[in-house]
Amino acid sequence: MEKILVFLADSQRSFVNFIRVGIFIVMAWIGGLKAFQYEADGIVPFVINSPFMSFFYNNTGKTAVNDKGETVAEYTLHKNPEGKMVAKNIEWHKQNGTYWFSYGLGTVICLIGLLVLLGIWSPKIGIIGGLLTFGMSIVTLSFLITTPEVYVPNLGGDMPTPNFGFPYLSGAGRLVLKDIIMSAGGLIAASDAAQRLLKNRTV
Repeated sequence: MEKILVFLADSQRSFVNFIRVGIFIVMAWIGGLKAFQYEADGIVPFVINSPFMSFFYNNTGKTAVNDKGETVAEYTLHKNPEGKMVAKNIEWHKQNGTYWFSYGLGTVICLIGLLVLLGIWSPKIGIIGGLLTFGMSIVTLSFLITTPEVYVPNLGGDMPTPNFGFPYLSGAGRLVLKDIIMSAGGLIAASDAAQRLLKNRTV
């Protein structure tokens, strides 16, 4: 048991670097997927409902009438399920600016991941990457407040729906909630880089 405790204690720096590598993998993978149609379509509910990002889209705030005669947000009528291609929906997304925004966002996410990874060798760059990761995670977590799709909807059925709305997270909501871990990882990476930078200045 003592050897395990010593190993864990002595490996803290390696584990912090593991956090950096993990953040890079997540950022590079998710950021890279932003270049693909299905992923770009999928982030529309988050972006179009966000007070921090909705201005990037051309169709923010627009409404339309659905097949039930209800007035709803226009974007809800143009969702492409993952793996399905619907031409009229894709045209709507092109007009909305969905794809160009997704390309830009993906590039930013990949760059942040790279900055975090470079923190293994450069504490100055590592501080920037860690803080940007924290900031990006806070914006993502705000979707829990602004995006209706993060909670289970009441779609009805043969029986009453007992679990819908807050706090019943949908699949999208569960993915968003995990960014709490990313925010903590970003701060740990930035803190470690700051410690190294201060130590180098006193040497």
